[in-house]
Amino acid sequence: MASIEKFNELKSLLEGLEPDADKFFNKGNSAAGTRVRKGLQELKNLSQELRLKIQEAKNAGK
Repeated sequence: MASIEKFNELKSLLEGLEPDADKFFNKGNSAAGTRVRKGLQELKNLSQELRLKIQEAKNAGK
C-alpha cells in the first residue's frame, strides 16, 4: 500500500538536494551538480514507485 511515509521520504530527498543545488548553481561547484543529478535520479525512481503504489491502491478500491 502507498503510504504517507513514502511521500515524506520524497520530500526529504528533495530538501536534501538543496545545499548541493545552491553550490552548483550559485558557486559553480561541478561535483555538487553531479550529486544533484544523482539525487534527482533517485527522486525519479522513488516517485515512479510511489505513483505505481497509488495506482494499485486506487484500482483495488474499485
